Amino acid sequence: MRIVLDTNCLILSLSPHSVYHTVWRSFVNGQNVLCVTTDILFEYAEILPRFFSKELSEAIVSTIANAPFVVQVSPTYRFNLIQSDPDDNKFVDCAIVAGARYIVSNDHHFNILRDTNFPLVQIISIRDFMRLITQ
Repeated sequence: MRIVLDTNCLILSLSPHSVYHTVWRSFVNGQNVLCVTTDILFEYAEILPRFFSKELSEAIVSTIANAPFVVQVSPTYRFNLIQSDPDDNKFVDCAIVAGARYIVSNDHHFNILRDTNFPLVQIISIRDFMRLITQ
């Protein structure tokens, strides 16, 4: 299934010691497809070095940008559904354009999507997504 992975959940899923590492592995093994935009890749590149070495961060972003388990889209319309943190809209726009089933995020700003009927974008926590893919 196609999903968009918020940066906070990407970080949680990367370490092989993380309880959420299965989420990252689900892309690497082709079980799921990660949907991104250039803006999302820029955010990953900006935030990852806060948690990992520069070299590892660059390798992760390069892997995402070039992997067969990733679909890169270019939204031409901005839906602006998240007013409380407009920077999060890049994930929403990506999900809509890519036809993603879920945005995986633990960020409460995305909760507004639960009350938005159109365009329909489903939000799911990393814990619930992990349960879904390990059933």
